[in-house]
Amino acid sequence: MTLDITQFYQTFFDEADELLAQMEQLLLDLDVASPDPEDLAAIFRAAHSIKGGAATFGFTALTETTHILESLLDRARNNELVLRKDMIDTFLETKDVLSGQLTDYRASAEPDAAVARAICAKLEQLHAESLAGGAPAAAPAASAPATAAAAAAATPEQHGTPPEHVVEQAVLVAGEDWTDGEPAQTGQAAGTATGAAPAAADGAGPHLKITLRGVGEKDQELLAEELGNLGNIVGQVKSGSDLMLWLSTDVPSDDIIAVCCFVIDESQITIGRGTAPANDAQQGEPGTPAAAVNTPAHPGHHASAAPAASAQPVHYPELAASSVPEAPIAAAAIESQPAASAGGNSLGLAEPPSVAPAAAKTAEHDRKAARPAAAANAGEGSSIRVGVEKVDQLINLVGELVITQAMLAETTSTFDPALHDRLFNGMAQLERNARDLQEAVMSIRMMPMDYVFSRFPRLVRDLAAKLGKEVELVTFGQATELDKSLIERIIDPLTHLVRNSLDHGIETVEARRAAGKDSTGQLVLSAAHHGGNIVIEVSDDGAGLRRDKILAKAAKQGMQVSDTMTDEEVWNLIFLPGFSTAEQVTDVSGRGVGMDVVKRNIQSMGGHVEITSHAGKGSTTRIVLPLTLAILDGMSVKVGNEIFILPLNFVMESLQPQAEDIYTVANGERVVRVRGEYLPLVALHEVFNVHEAKQEPTQGIVTIMQTEGRRFAMLIDELVGQQQVVVKNLETNYRKVHGISAATILGDGSVALIVDVAALNRESRHAHGHSAMSLA
Repeated sequence: MTLDITQFYQTFFDEADELLAQMEQLLLDLDVASPDPEDLAAIFRAAHSIKGGAATFGFTALTETTHILESLLDRARNNELVLRKDMIDTFLETKDVLSGQLTDYRASAEPDAAVARAICAKLEQLHAESLAGGAPAAAPAASAPATAAAAAAATPEQHGTPPEHVVEQAVLVAGEDWTDGEPAQTGQAAGTATGAAPAAADGAGPHLKITLRGVGEKDQELLAEELGNLGNIVGQVKSGSDLMLWLSTDVPSDDIIAVCCFVIDESQITIGRGTAPANDAQQGEPGTPAAAVNTPAHPGHHASAAPAASAQPVHYPELAASSVPEAPIAAAAIESQPAASAGGNSLGLAEPPSVAPAAAKTAEHDRKAARPAAAANAGEGSSIRVGVEKVDQLINLVGELVITQAMLAETTSTFDPALHDRLFNGMAQLERNARDLQEAVMSIRMMPMDYVFSRFPRLVRDLAAKLGKEVELVTFGQATELDKSLIERIIDPLTHLVRNSLDHGIETVEARRAAGKDSTGQLVLSAAHHGGNIVIEVSDDGAGLRRDKILAKAAKQGMQVSDTMTDEEVWNLIFLPGFSTAEQVTDVSGRGVGMDVVKRNIQSMGGHVEITSHAGKGSTTRIVLPLTLAILDGMSVKVGNEIFILPLNFVMESLQPQAEDIYTVANGERVVRVRGEYLPLVALHEVFNVHEAKQEPTQGIVTIMQTEGRRFAMLIDELVGQQQVVVKNLETNYRKVHGISAATILGDGSVALIVDVAALNRESRHAHGHSAMSLA
């Protein structure tokens, strides 16, 4: 079978996105005056890994762009390039271009060549300037492989040390024993196959010798076939779960490793140079070590004793361009190879004594350089990638299980507990298990808010510089979790709020100093759980909202406003479509098409937004969202013959009012007095035109609801009970119904409607002359 490499595209895209995000964060945190070598190494590794994966898949534009970026980063980490702020800006711009190229390749389109040429020209200019500045020149690996490799081998302190698998490659090359200019005979070693003497293949000299350890038979066939697509396999030896191949190819070793890493781990791969064995020994005998075919006859003989004419230059790109372990696309973290013993290494190859200390030194250096990667990839070995559709399917199945459990509970409720004690105990245990399972499964979809917050340091940095302001971004609650479906939809509203704070809220340096403030403004992003909700706040210490300016603008646009309006009512004016107090339109804001969209988006997620502001001290925008939209705890209530579900996180209390607590106000609307507070009364039977319901508040139950920072009373007939319900989208199966957010299936199989409490709250504010809504 042929390995379809396109099946790994999505894995590459996902991991490349993560590497770019990591690169951006490290660049933003980098101290230009005194950069952390480990951070520089991690940035280089990210670029190098993306380049390797892009080359494997044939993404030419991505490969070329990352190659130039990688060359600059290589000079920076080797102290051959003095970083400047404009360089960091260019690196960040390059990251944006790479993200765009990934998006194009993901859509099976070719990236914009003009954009790629422009950013490559900028990078080349920086490279030329760095060379002209008198810094030691470090030629790219592609232009001078032999020289760079020799320099890296000769001066590890200056050029760093290569990854362990590259060191092992070097050991294998050195381990090819030469006596009087001829290859050593390998068939004499104990345990080798008879007639395993090497033979010159195709007259091409040494080939790439690829050893794959601990590989299943099926994967061996798959890898052999795919490696055959990269060149000509001139020799092959199998021994149990080990496979050794001799490959005649011009493909770089890092590309070969990248291909293999989609099937096995990099620690299972060793690449060296060697001559293919004779045909009669290529399959080996049962129990024969694969590496025994090529064991040198004189373990103690050093490769340096070989005549110069016999040695052929070997190009390992890693030796020239990499001094820290790379983190290849779709590969697990690099694990240290077993240390070779004096009698031979894990492949049965003797290791020259002079090479062993260098390898040990390399391994130690690699462990130090790998610390950033290890931190970034913490937990990588204990996690797996699962498609969202699979998680959604699992959640749907758990939802059906919850419904089935409710149906069983409904059925058994008619039984006599005294006669069915074990049944009731079992049902109680089933309910607990179903809830635990539901919570565990729902946690799979939960993502930390850091996924959102990590996008804003770059935005704040660039926009503050554009506006000529100094702004410090502070974040809290990055570990607070939110459902994936919501966390992706919250990015755009938060982005607008952040831009709004930077443009309208935080003042310029001169204005802040004149007001007696610190010249650097502060923008705070925070997230925290509050009951069944998550509260996200965007705060700034700027000038705050100007009440008089908002009222004047509203009056100018023909709105009915007055000075007696509360601050909350005035602040809510900025959420009206087309409303903006900006005196001029810029590419940042001023068109009046932002805050109304923010509010609508938040409301579509079942949440609400609030604003508090103090003149001269700053403003805070507060977003309240449910943790998930899949399953919720609800209060079942009865109105006439209908059952409705009230989301429990909105329910404050329930009571039966007295006649003296009910008051009628203008236009026949009623309010109820609760402990000295007058709350608007919303009769659910009037809202949904339900017949046979109790008309008088004194005959029914009043439930106090709180949403969007406001309390109101809801009149129902009776409380049925509290239960967990599975949310079913009503629009998908029926149509949008005003005042209803979704539906659910009850234990008896009937459908109950989930009340949109926030919508009813908004309706109660404009209830004068409001006509009844009908479900028909």
